[in-house]
Amino acid sequence: MVQNKEVFSEISPADFFYRNRDIAGFSNPSRAIYSAIREFVENSLDTCELNAIPPDVYIRISYVSGDMEGPATYKIRVEDNGGGVPPEHIPMAFGRVFYGSKYKLRQTRGTFGLGGTMAILYGQITTHKPVYVMSSTGTSKIHENELTIDIQRNKPVVLSQRTKDNKARWHGTVVELQIEGDYFRAMPKILDYFKQTAMVSPYADIVFVDPRGRLYMFQRNTTKMPSAAKEVKPHPYGVDVETIQRITRATDAKDMASFMTTHFHRVGEKIAQKFLKEAKIDPDLDPKRLASHDIVSLVHHLKSFKEFLPPDASCLSPLGEELLEKGVRKELTPEFVAVDQRKPAAYSGFSFIVETAIAYGGEVQRPGIELYRFANRIPLLYDEASDVSWKVISTLINWRHYKIAPEVPIAIIVHLCSTKIPYKSVGKEFIADRPEVEREILNSVRELARKLSLFISRKASVEREKEKFDIFTKYMPKIAHFSAKLAGKSKDANIEPLLKNISKLDPED
Repeated sequence: MVQNKEVFSEISPADFFYRNRDIAGFSNPSRAIYSAIREFVENSLDTCELNAIPPDVYIRISYVSGDMEGPATYKIRVEDNGGGVPPEHIPMAFGRVFYGSKYKLRQTRGTFGLGGTMAILYGQITTHKPVYVMSSTGTSKIHENELTIDIQRNKPVVLSQRTKDNKARWHGTVVELQIEGDYFRAMPKILDYFKQTAMVSPYADIVFVDPRGRLYMFQRNTTKMPSAAKEVKPHPYGVDVETIQRITRATDAKDMASFMTTHFHRVGEKIAQKFLKEAKIDPDLDPKRLASHDIVSLVHHLKSFKEFLPPDASCLSPLGEELLEKGVRKELTPEFVAVDQRKPAAYSGFSFIVETAIAYGGEVQRPGIELYRFANRIPLLYDEASDVSWKVISTLINWRHYKIAPEVPIAIIVHLCSTKIPYKSVGKEFIADRPEVEREILNSVRELARKLSLFISRKASVEREKEKFDIFTKYMPKIAHFSAKLAGKSKDANIEPLLKNISKLDPED
């Protein structure tokens, strides 16, 4: 009997995502154009924030061909004033999957180093057009590149390179590509994305021009920016066998004591010696002599040792209560806002901070709770019901306990910043319900619910007092006039001081 032979082969990362683009958020034309815009805008904001430059981001979508009522070809152009890309890195940064500057232990919007390149890849396979990149780091030259991606080899194919003088010392990046997309189906999400991005980036100017030439401006209301996140060493609770193997291969440490203090976050000499003693590891042992079973044992002891200090927040860049409130007031213009920032916490050795806000009244008019979710300042617009924040506000909090009826118009903003956001998928649209994260969100929203409950209670009290005041103002002049007549006086009593004292009511006092 003749048997068919199996043929074994390998594919490149670019080829893998070419075949499985759904998992990166490019599942259909409307989702693809939204994802492409989002990825490039996030890259622009990241580079500006890293260089402490208030972002100026310009996005334009131009119609190229096809039926505008359905999938058509569009040209996307995104410009920023960030730090720019060094010329030697431009081809690889835009033409190779899993190549970038974000593979470090610090907070960034991007996580996988995939999104921007995936957008270019999707544009290439749907329009067969190259991507145009212009960038400068503020030197005397501006560098222009046109390139495509060799999908099978996961390498850039540079079609042209040019340089021109940069007399103005401009710095930033311009990316222009063509892509098949369904803009008019994606339009609500795209506009919502810009609005929410402006909410958590109140220091950014974002200008968007749509295919019909309509201009949308989201202007900054502050130039104050959050502090940039710093790169940190891995925490002992967050490492695995592979991480330890990589560190031991690269280390210059000559003994385990210096190995611990050199390569791990918040491990000092005293803690290192105590850990090594408990793990029964010789402090003078050369780390490079650790065998495979030694590394497995080391990781086990690292995770079970109880005296390591928790990770600090130096690797994080939270928005802060002041900026969060400015952003919420700018985009939602509510009657009442309360914000809360939790203390740094950690899950599996990764530090995180939860920031929340609650807005009520004003232009927040839709009955019920409207949830705005953010992860490292990225708006999360899809799969809301799968997110831990939705679980908290819909099932874990009894709003009637705070005397907040279901029809009360409320907006709740939840921002999680971390060196590693616990996403449930590569598409980065919803956050897993890790117990530590869930607990912090729950406690924070409860605190805001108490503040809102107090405000609503005071407001109701004030409204009752105002009703009484209206009655006083209506009948007091008549009573004063009648009393003056009874007393035989020709002039009515002056009741203005009395009314003035009664009118001093403020629901926020």
